[in-house]
This record gives sequence, C-alpha cells and structure tokens, in this order.
Amino acid sequence: MALSAAPLKVCIVGSGNWGSAVAKIIGNNVKKLQKFASTVKMWVFEENINGRKLTDIINNEHENVKYLPGYKLPDNVFIHKVCDEITGRVPKKALGITLIKGIDEGPEGLKLISDIIREKMGIDISVLMGANIANEVAAEKFCETTIGSKILENGLLFKELLQTPNFRITVVDDADTVELCGALKNIVAVGAGFCDGLCCGDNTKAAVIRLGLMEMIAFARIFCKGQVSTATFLESCGVADLITTCYGGRNRRVAEAFVKTGKSIEELEQEMLNGQKLQGPQTSAEVYRILKQKGMLEKFPLFTAVYQICYEGKPVREMISCLQSHPEHI
Repeated sequence: MALSAAPLKVCIVGSGNWGSAVAKIIGNNVKKLQKFASTVKMWVFEENINGRKLTDIINNEHENVKYLPGYKLPDNVFIHKVCDEITGRVPKKALGITLIKGIDEGPEGLKLISDIIREKMGIDISVLMGANIANEVAAEKFCETTIGSKILENGLLFKELLQTPNFRITVVDDADTVELCGALKNIVAVGAGFCDGLCCGDNTKAAVIRLGLMEMIAFARIFCKGQVSTATFLESCGVADLITTCYGGRNRRVAEAFVKTGKSIEELEQEMLNGQKLQGPQTSAEVYRILKQKGMLEKFPLFTAVYQICYEGKPVREMISCLQSHPEHI
C-alpha cells in the first residue's frame, strides 16, 4: 500500500483473501475522506478463471471470485498487474503498511517482512496485525486490529484510512513485536490443530495457547534484544489473534487434517487452500534454524515439536510430551 502527496493516492499490492477484504474497507473509506484520492489501484498476479482473466472479472464485476467470493469490492478499486519490480517506481516520500503475517530468513537469522520492504523500497513501513479472519472482516463483523508503526504519525494516518465502526484499530510504536506476533502465532495454531486431530479436548488446547504465548514472548525478547512491551501481547495482534487462529484459521484446519489423513502438508495445501500457502510450518522452520543456531531449542519445546512433526517425521503424539515437560518459566 503506497501513499503520496495530497490527495493521497492509495495502492493495494496483492489481492488474495485478506488483501481483497482490506480493499473493500479502503474503497469505501476513501469515498468519505477528502484526504485520500477517490480511485484505489490494486495490483494482482494475473490468473485465468474459467477462461477469463481475474483482473477483468474484478474490474467489471467488482468481486474477487477466487479468493473472496460473495463480497463485492467498491467500484473505485481497479487492478494493475503486479510488476516484477516495484522498487524504483515508488516515490521515496510514499508510506507503506504490510499486512503479511510471516517472517523470512536472512543471512544473520530471522528477517521481518517489513524490514525487507523497507530496505528494498527505501520507504517507511508500518505493520497491521490482529484477530482478522478475512471473510468475517468482509462480512463487516466487529473486530479489532493493531497497527505497529515506528513513526507514530504514519500509523495514525493508516488508522484514518482503514478504521471503520466494525474494524477498530489501536496504534502502537512497538512495531517489531506486532509483526512477530503475526508470524509466531501461526506456529502455535499448527500445534493447536495437532491437538484437535488427536481429539485432546479444550483443556489441552488452552494449554497449547498459553504455553505458545509464553514462547512467543520469550522469542520476541531474544529477537528484539529485550526491547519488548508485554502490553503489546494484550493487543489484538497478540492474544486475540492467537486465540482466533487456534480456533478458526487455516493453519489449525490443515494441521488437524494432517493428523487425521496422514497426508503431507504440501498435499493438504493443494487440496484445502485453493492455491494459498500455509504460513505456520514454514515459520516454524525459520524459527527452528535460528533457535538451533543459538543453542536454545530446549527452551522452546512447542515451537521445536511443531517443526519436527511437520518436517522430520516426529510422531504427532509427541506434541503432548512437549506440553508435559514444558518449563514453567522461559
């Protein structure tokens, strides 16, 4: 999403399930707010749907029939093909906000998506993370979310662009923690899905959520070198997103199917996710490599068990052993 001089132009890069839900909010908001240009551009990877280009369908019928079927996008949201190279085409005074819940592995370990965008494009990047299942947001059911911004006034501008009565936003300056929460909770959700597949019950799942939250906080303190506000974990990006993902998200659903069907994560992605990728297992692999490098695997038994079950053939029942032996304090 890029903003430039007044009236501020808005562009949405990416048009999956979540990108389309946010496009619906932004398209409606800019019609009411004079600060923003009234036309919103959306960039998308072109796909053919029953012989028609996805861009043509969205431009003409204002609906993303593949990733967010059943919800009309406002008629001021247009689509441009996603360029291979955005870098160099965006002015340096533009502002960005990332809605991507994931992390990458850099040469020195873990790399936040916002850092990658910031470095490549040379612009300030905020992050938005929260308990926001896309279809519920598109249906205008009430939810909260968190914007993390290192420059608070930029976060407040994005709040103005994105907030609605049913999409309530809190802005905090602990941006790295906000973003880490969005990535790490997907690992915990895979663990919750394993428990569902094993029919462990709600008490066990509550333990997974609590112990997972402890590991999220401990990992954030290592990664952010101690500069972490515990209060951030009480925002929507923290405990709320963790709960909703462990009960309703795709990571939980696929992990449960992994136990019940015996199929691989890759097979289940293709069968169940309509072309979307699963973030939890991939994030667990990146986190595992970092913890191993630091000799800290034993302090993160839940994160470690999720990785080993997904990638090393460890039996799913070992999930319960990791809970039984979990340290009381990390």
